[in-house]
Amino acid sequence: MASTWLKWQVITCIISSCVWDRVAGQIRYSIPEELKHGAFVGNIADDLGLNVRELSARRFRIVPGANTQFLEVNLENGVLFVNEKMDREQLCDLSTSCFLHLEIVIENPLELYRVEVEILDVNDNSPGFPWREFRLEIAESVAVGARFPLESAHDPDVGTNSLQTYRLSPNPYFSLEVQTRSERRKFPVLVLDMPLDRENQALHQLVLTALDGGFPERSGTALLTVVVLDVNDNAPVFDQAVYTVCLVENAPINTLVIKLNATDLDQGSNGEVTYSFSHHAPARLRQLFRVEPQTGEIRVQGVVDYEEASVYEIYIQAKDNGPHTAAVHCTVVVEVIDVNDNAPEVTLTSVSSPVREDALPGTVIALISVSDRDSGANGKTSCHIPAQVPFKLQSSFTNYYTLVTSERLDRESVLEYNVSLTVTDSGSPPLSTVKTIPVKVSDVNDNAPRFAHPSYTVYLMENNAPGASICSVSALDPDLEQNAYVSYCILNSKVRGTPISTYVSINLNTGNLYALRSFDYEQLKKFQVFVQAWDAGFPSLHNNVTVNVIILDQNDNAPAIVSPLPLNGSAEMVPRSADPGYPVVKVTAVDADSGQNSRLSYQLYRATEPGLFSIGPFTGEIRTSRRFEEHDSHKHRLVVHVTDHGKPPLSSSVTINVFIVDSLPENFSDLTEGPQGIEHFSEFNLYLIVCLGSISFVFLVAIIALISIKCHRRSRHGTLGRRCSLSACCCCRSGPSRCCLRRKPSRAVLNNSHTNFQLPPSVKGPPSCMEVGGSRSLSQTYCYKVCLSPESAKTDLMFLKPYISPPPAAGSNSKPANPYVSAWRRQISGGANVATNGSSEVSMVHCSFLERE
Repeated sequence: MASTWLKWQVITCIISSCVWDRVAGQIRYSIPEELKHGAFVGNIADDLGLNVRELSARRFRIVPGANTQFLEVNLENGVLFVNEKMDREQLCDLSTSCFLHLEIVIENPLELYRVEVEILDVNDNSPGFPWREFRLEIAESVAVGARFPLESAHDPDVGTNSLQTYRLSPNPYFSLEVQTRSERRKFPVLVLDMPLDRENQALHQLVLTALDGGFPERSGTALLTVVVLDVNDNAPVFDQAVYTVCLVENAPINTLVIKLNATDLDQGSNGEVTYSFSHHAPARLRQLFRVEPQTGEIRVQGVVDYEEASVYEIYIQAKDNGPHTAAVHCTVVVEVIDVNDNAPEVTLTSVSSPVREDALPGTVIALISVSDRDSGANGKTSCHIPAQVPFKLQSSFTNYYTLVTSERLDRESVLEYNVSLTVTDSGSPPLSTVKTIPVKVSDVNDNAPRFAHPSYTVYLMENNAPGASICSVSALDPDLEQNAYVSYCILNSKVRGTPISTYVSINLNTGNLYALRSFDYEQLKKFQVFVQAWDAGFPSLHNNVTVNVIILDQNDNAPAIVSPLPLNGSAEMVPRSADPGYPVVKVTAVDADSGQNSRLSYQLYRATEPGLFSIGPFTGEIRTSRRFEEHDSHKHRLVVHVTDHGKPPLSSSVTINVFIVDSLPENFSDLTEGPQGIEHFSEFNLYLIVCLGSISFVFLVAIIALISIKCHRRSRHGTLGRRCSLSACCCCRSGPSRCCLRRKPSRAVLNNSHTNFQLPPSVKGPPSCMEVGGSRSLSQTYCYKVCLSPESAKTDLMFLKPYISPPPAAGSNSKPANPYVSAWRRQISGGANVATNGSSEVSMVHCSFLERE
């Protein structure tokens, strides 16, 4: 029957535990003790308003701590359940309230919840006495109404389930009185109702029962044996039943707590009092304190810790040394005074590291829990961090803080922060704890590559080798890894209308610039290259720099003589009567180089008669050095060298013929050494002209014979008509129509024919190729290729196979495509191809043999 009532009580407690409330961000559940593994506590996901599917993704977990192993959360359904069986008496001892404090952490975003689980007491313990049998000796001289304190029972349950009262078996001599000293301290007192007579009854056996207030009620019994004594009729008496003293925690060993005094009116050994712990004094008290048997002094023999217990109750008994003595009891209440002996404790619940350097101010870095085992002012804490770091503390709950960013971070300035968190209590003297929180900063592509110089100037000697390295540009990116990988390219631009890509190239990885051509200072003195460097981040950042390439002059141009022209030499006449210093001629030269490379000097390298003429080394003026004499030659040959000052120097020369005459004639061309007229025409030239004329005549005869053979073959196959006149250059006949090309003036041909002659607009000069379009249709179309060589009298004429246009498709109204006739004239520089589409159905080539004028 009792077990049935116990089951109903457990079921009622379980149902009532489902009621929870949320106060100040906390959730509270109530469950009875002794629940088995898997027992339902509450659906914490629903109570917190969380999505069950996101629990695992957001790393829903219970922060490890003291006694957290008893509860667990099922991440699949969000149910908080019992993981291990809980005994309230082991968890909270004799405390009236028992709570398990849980801290729930979820991430993305980071949130903290506090959960309190109240462990309700179940009447699972019966009151019990220290011994199953007690022996009490009472002198027969004891007066009626005397009271004898008995050993009290102990019930580890609390509340109504704890010890409530005592009951004594019925007897005529004794009754039971229950004394209450505190809510949990109830002591049985045996009261003498009738005088004792050892001669009538020397021994009384009574049953003492201790009862609790649980439902169903539990009890414990002990056998009390009362022995009636016949002598010593005075017991020791304490000054007071309860003593209250204060003791500072961590008091030194052997510190005096209190000195008790119990008096006995008897004399001799019956009046000598001995002090000791009561039989039911806990073992922990016996470890912390000791009682001097003779003096009644209570001294410290262990470490008294306020955080372990703030109050101790010491039960002391006193006996005299007489025979058949009875013990008397008193209680010493020791109140422990807290001392600031515990430094604050810091627990990092969660740390988010590394942190992106572009994290917004207010980003949560860490959750911090602070606790101090001391009480009062000694347990009050304050936290602070250095002001030089870009972080700040925010208080979320009591003794809970969040470390957040206060400003933007810059990884390039600081790679990692070691945030020193200092926690100080308010005790005297205050105690502090320093906790270092490492915060690493992750890289973000927020820096563009930076060139080593704002601009580059490169001096390059002209006539460089193509492919040679010009210079190297370098850009650095303070970011990390991929964000710091720099590549280079040349931006599109033009130099004198030509893309820059034809001048220089750049190595994508190293930034080395290479010349793609050999530069000429006289054509290009400087140009600019715009180089861009970009990183491999996302999005990519870039920066530009200008490279100024300056071409340096090299002495690669010899002086060019402007006057006199050095083609056939120069002829100058000087009168024989000329005075010394007479100006003969001035040699003028220019040099395309610059600087010292273009500085010229003149030297009279060779003369027919040295010393007769002199030249200005810098002006180039040739003057007579002395007067002419009769024996001086009338003709002098002067060779002048013009040299620049380059390294190595380059030079040019000119030959000047100087004639000494008596007077200056108006025309002195007959004095030059060039061709003098037809009388100087050599016989070799005459033989050459005769040979060329003979060859040309033979070639012309061969061409006419070839044309005749071709016409004869065409007439035999019916393609060229019945006859072909040999008087014509080319005669073609087909059916009733014919086209003859004769050696007639071009204008006459154009006027007498029904053919359209078109000259390609790109061809300038005398026409060597024409298109002929007839207005009548021919059965076939012929294409002729004429090759003319203006350098000789040889002319080649080629016939090509007939061009037969494909017949039009059935049902198609489109006309057949016009044939194309192409002719090429090979010129000195190579030959240009000319092709013109005719607009009629017949196209021919008019061949005209042009004579050189």
